[in-house]
Amino acid sequence: MYRFLFSSKWLGYFVLALIFATGCVLLGRWQMDRRAETLAEINRVVTNYSATPLPFSAAKAEFQSLDPEREWAQVELHGRYDVSGQRVVRNRPLNGQPGYEVVVPFRLSSGEAVVIDRGWLPIGNKTPGHPDSIPAPPAGEVTVVARLKASEPDLGRGAVDGQLASIDLPSFATELGYPIMTGAYGQLATESPAVQAMPAPFAKPATDEGTHLSYSLQWFAFGVLMFVGFGYAARQQARNARIDAEDEEEEISAMPRRKAPAPRKSKRPTAEEEEDAILDAQGY
Repeated sequence: MYRFLFSSKWLGYFVLALIFATGCVLLGRWQMDRRAETLAEINRVVTNYSATPLPFSAAKAEFQSLDPEREWAQVELHGRYDVSGQRVVRNRPLNGQPGYEVVVPFRLSSGEAVVIDRGWLPIGNKTPGHPDSIPAPPAGEVTVVARLKASEPDLGRGAVDGQLASIDLPSFATELGYPIMTGAYGQLATESPAVQAMPAPFAKPATDEGTHLSYSLQWFAFGVLMFVGFGYAARQQARNARIDAEDEEEEISAMPRRKAPAPRKSKRPTAEEEEDAILDAQGY
């Protein structure tokens, strides 16, 4: 009944179904991988974002080379802002609004220097490509609590004086007259003493895993449904072939049958008929 499945036509259909299902599985696994990355990031935020700040001595190695598992960890720093090294980072949207971020070198009391991202500024209306004003950081000795963020890649494009294309710490270090730690920078959480005028603070990262799980399940379902559709089509083909065969048998049985011809009489007379003929000839 299903011998047609071995025909070149149906083998071609099966190969197409297999290719489609394989693509669905790969896309489903890609969504699962993205979900795993998102869950790992959520776990880092939940674990580190509001944890007790570490002293700089315990987090010094992270500023040199950040362990991804320590991202968002809070560190307490003591020192002074170097306003002369302040820069504005271009193309930094916040809540869908274009703007800038303000990064300032922070020279620690221990002699090291790190970079602090103090917050966000909107696009200015006075001078194109510049914020209208940049709030100054506190002067003198400051205590800063900042969250660890990894150095960003070099985007391969320049910026006007006083601005950066990205928070690429090795490139930023070449613009300063002293060394800074280039493995991580700090995203400002609090500073003391506080100043009234401040850049907009950063929002807490989202902890919603999104739709990766539902998308992955949908792709897997599409792959299964492809074979379900193939099986349904094969079943319909077999059913139609069976119906056609039954109709053909009915047509053959309904055709009128030819009658067998009557037996032909022998032309040779019997012995009795020969005797009667002789008697008739003699006048009896």
